[in-house]
Amino acid sequence: MKAAWKTTTALTAVVGLLASTGASFAQSAELVAAAKAEGMLTTIALPHDWCGYGELIAGFKAKYGLEVNELNPDAGSADEIEAIKANKGNTGPQAPDVIDVGLSFGPSAKAEGLLQPYKVATWDTIPDSAKDAEGYWYGDYYGVLAFEVNTDIVKTVPQDWADLLKSDYANSVALAGDPRASNQAIQGVYAAGLSRGAAAGAAAGEEGLKFFAELNKAGNFVPVIGKAASVAQGSTPIVIRWDYNALADRDTLNGNPPIEVVVPKTGVVAGVYVQAISAYAPHPNAAKLWMEYIYSDEGQLKWLEGYCHPIRFNDLAKAGKIPQALLDKLPPAAAYEAAVFPSLAEQGAAKEAITKNWDSVVGANVQ
Repeated sequence: MKAAWKTTTALTAVVGLLASTGASFAQSAELVAAAKAEGMLTTIALPHDWCGYGELIAGFKAKYGLEVNELNPDAGSADEIEAIKANKGNTGPQAPDVIDVGLSFGPSAKAEGLLQPYKVATWDTIPDSAKDAEGYWYGDYYGVLAFEVNTDIVKTVPQDWADLLKSDYANSVALAGDPRASNQAIQGVYAAGLSRGAAAGAAAGEEGLKFFAELNKAGNFVPVIGKAASVAQGSTPIVIRWDYNALADRDTLNGNPPIEVVVPKTGVVAGVYVQAISAYAPHPNAAKLWMEYIYSDEGQLKWLEGYCHPIRFNDLAKAGKIPQALLDKLPPAAAYEAAVFPSLAEQGAAKEAITKNWDSVVGANVQ
């Protein structure tokens, strides 16, 4: 820690006040001072090449002069939760202040008393369906299920789920995973069900199975796990996957072959990650300042540069705050306005319906 910041009694009082409340102070002088008094932020599971995190971390350090202690960049969500549990009484460098985890881990970590509440200044622009009402966890970025299309092979690019059933797409359509096990693939089936007007939850899962049964019967479904290589080679010229993966593939392939990424007109399903502050954070004010930074316009745009749609995307788009050069790299902003954020209960019900009944309804062994 920076000892010079610890010499002022008044500042110490501010630090105590901020650490003990869940109030939002935005990037205020008081919060900045309190964070600097702590001197460090400890993160975990933030690889620099994921969602623009390298630029986010560099921007935070440059703006506030705080040290960022990065723990295990390759950790998964469960590892992050275990790190909080293992360091409850530890104020040293192995205790994470903040976490970035899959949606299901937010409510479960709250229930275990592992998180502390905080509402950023931009709280009202985060969709209610993507945050805890009390501020214990909150969506940070998301992807939507999109069609990654090799336009060397596919001349008429599908614009919606129903298009995939056309004879134009024989032996062309794949999922980016096995729908009996892969969340990305399960969400693809779910999205297809929603596109047909099915109610959220199990009903959409069941309708999605019917859609894929029709797709398979038509000879359009390819029962292999679609990847960038299979798209490029033409064995799966259309793959249903998260848009940020598809956009990254497009850049990596660099026109060889040309890739078009399409967000369907209906059944636009978003997969959300969430942020939270550890209940045992050694640097709670630095954690709050980090949250204010990443939920500010500046921070949200850095995620978008990494092709992960920030949770405030629609708000930023409506306000005209997204640079045109960045928008030009993405599907039209209007395509994301219809995005739905399935609740955990809806996801769970759909998952059960899809994983249990894929074999009997669709009958395609994806591998």
